[in-house]
Amino acid sequence: MTYLLFIIGFVLLIRGAEWLVDGASKLGRRLGISSLVIGLTVVAFGTSLPELVVNMFSAFTPGANDLAIGNILGSNVANILLVLGLAALVRPLSVKRPTVYREVLFNVFASGLLILLVADQFFDNFHQDFVGLSRIDGVILMSYFVVFLYYAFGRRLYAKEEAGAKDTPKPDKNFSATEVAWKIIVGSAALALGGNWIVDGAITVSELIGVSTGVVGLTVVAIGTSLPELATSVIAAKNKQVDIAVGNAVGSNLFNIFWVLGLTAAIKPLPFTDNFKFGAAAVLITSIVLFMSVAFGRYKHQISKSEGRFFLALFAVFLITTVFVG
Repeated sequence: MTYLLFIIGFVLLIRGAEWLVDGASKLGRRLGISSLVIGLTVVAFGTSLPELVVNMFSAFTPGANDLAIGNILGSNVANILLVLGLAALVRPLSVKRPTVYREVLFNVFASGLLILLVADQFFDNFHQDFVGLSRIDGVILMSYFVVFLYYAFGRRLYAKEEAGAKDTPKPDKNFSATEVAWKIIVGSAALALGGNWIVDGAITVSELIGVSTGVVGLTVVAIGTSLPELATSVIAAKNKQVDIAVGNAVGSNLFNIFWVLGLTAAIKPLPFTDNFKFGAAAVLITSIVLFMSVAFGRYKHQISKSEGRFFLALFAVFLITTVFVG
């Protein structure tokens, strides 16, 4: 049954991604919101549900801390190197200049903040001997999640800052609210359910070959919970909805660090072992690589096919190194 659900999970992921992208696009058009904002919020949250569900179960399961930490760290690396890498092979991903110096750069900040909170207990003088994320660290991360939401909706909702009010997307009322809500809700549910079934099957297989929990979290579970982002971004790129493809991956990383990891740490402190220190560093490095590629790369403000192949090569190096370190 586990293997059957593993296969069915892939079907749900693909269909769920199609429904979610379609519903999110129609929501943006109906409200006059840019597709980038929808990708950064609605779609990113929907595709982050597998990570959230896995981490909530891990927080309440004794001895499952490694799974919760590895899930997020590995997923964030996969979202940039695997998801955007494959999406760029489908279609070069043009990234608007404001996105480069705001959302993408904010992703670098989030990764750097995670490193700071893990390595430096300046913010938590009561746990000087604790290396990892304490409950106070979790609250700090969640507070930045609120800042992110305010920024995404408050500053970018009607996309006036660059083009002016006259170029603001016009609301399109040709879609019924019921249709939009149904596609977003059912699509998100299918993504979450399919992602969890895939993770369950992958964990079962990994246990048969004797892989440690930490390595499983950073690799198998992380890739499994990143499949919704992968399916969503690849389909969005195929449908020429590049803003959703990029916004989904970057927004999902911000959700993962600020909300999912923050909430998990607030519930139960998360100690970081050596392999997770490597994972946190990898998250920061990949965030910087993404920023450098779109800001100063050969094809400025674009993730080209050649850069997509480079991202995938880096992801292979990350997987091999993770197994070696673990």
